[in-house]
Amino acid sequence: MKLTIERTALLKSLGHVQSVVERRNTIPILSNVRMETGESGFSLNATDMDLEIVETVTATTLAPGATTAPAHTLYDIVRKLPDGSQVELSYDGNDGQLVLKAGRSRFSLSCLPVEDFPALSAGEFSHSFSLPATDLRGLIDRTRFAISTEETRYYLNGIYLHATESAGVPVLRAVATDGHRLARAEIPLPAGAAGMPGVIVPRKTVGELRKLIEETGMDITVGLSEQKIRFDFDETRLTSKLIDGTFPDYERVIPTENDKVLEVDCKLFAQAADRVSAISTEKSRAIKVAVAKGTMTLSASSPDAGSAVEEIEAAYQSTSLEIGFNSRYLLDILGQVEGGSVRLTFADAASPTVIRDVADASAVYVLMPMRV
Repeated sequence: MKLTIERTALLKSLGHVQSVVERRNTIPILSNVRMETGESGFSLNATDMDLEIVETVTATTLAPGATTAPAHTLYDIVRKLPDGSQVELSYDGNDGQLVLKAGRSRFSLSCLPVEDFPALSAGEFSHSFSLPATDLRGLIDRTRFAISTEETRYYLNGIYLHATESAGVPVLRAVATDGHRLARAEIPLPAGAAGMPGVIVPRKTVGELRKLIEETGMDITVGLSEQKIRFDFDETRLTSKLIDGTFPDYERVIPTENDKVLEVDCKLFAQAADRVSAISTEKSRAIKVAVAKGTMTLSASSPDAGSAVEEIEAAYQSTSLEIGFNSRYLLDILGQVEGGSVRLTFADAASPTVIRDVADASAVYVLMPMRV
């Protein structure tokens, strides 16, 4: 194998693939990136056995072939090369070394046999559909903050993606919850997605996908089976195993009887909550929200730091209510509201609060109260 490639193009692709590789691996080959050059270009491939990325980049092929090399080491070397460098990669198979040359620099990296590198992409995908990158990015951004990090409830460690109906209209819906808060977002159902299985996309896959789609403006093709999901766009293919579990019936935890309605400027609310929470020293950053006709008062107190109170105007006409929230969870939700106003509906101080963006009916957030 021998090729030359522009440093910027190589760095970009290596940046994508090396982030899939875990820093600590009990299986040595999983620390490596698989590289192959041929008629279709120069392809880079990395996997952790649950998630695989393959990216093809333009290069000048001098001799076809394939090998593997340490992913993070290779990335660090290329990252530190001067801008505009031409990088030559060569591997003759005799001494098990990949040679990298750029200007007056020369590196030799130990390689592992390419036949030991595992393949994840095999298998049929029963459903396939395309959607704009902006739609997929919106689904991810409005829900991923609520993904659980608690490994015991593994079925909550991802985004639940499924086809359903909203007010009689077919939609593709994304839901995430950690038991303390829930986020639900939807877009019109893409052509070809009808009848797709409901799947739970793992947290790591969601994070890698979000980084990749930041750089694309084209449509993304999604392939689905009962066990795997695949995303194709630009010169990149991301394939992931799905979480094998049953996502809970989330509709049961979205209150429908909350009758106390408050509307407030989202930015003012978020800034006030952030300021008041600074006084709260514990991990939860608990704040108390007291609502009365025309006003909302936020407060927090701590035996060590003192107390804080801030009042803001709000549209509210129901009976007075005091409720406590984890301010970090509240701010995560308010951070997704793109419109000017946010609507909160309450039942009482012990029941979940429903939060909506007044300008975006496709997203719903539920936040559990806490004692303050």
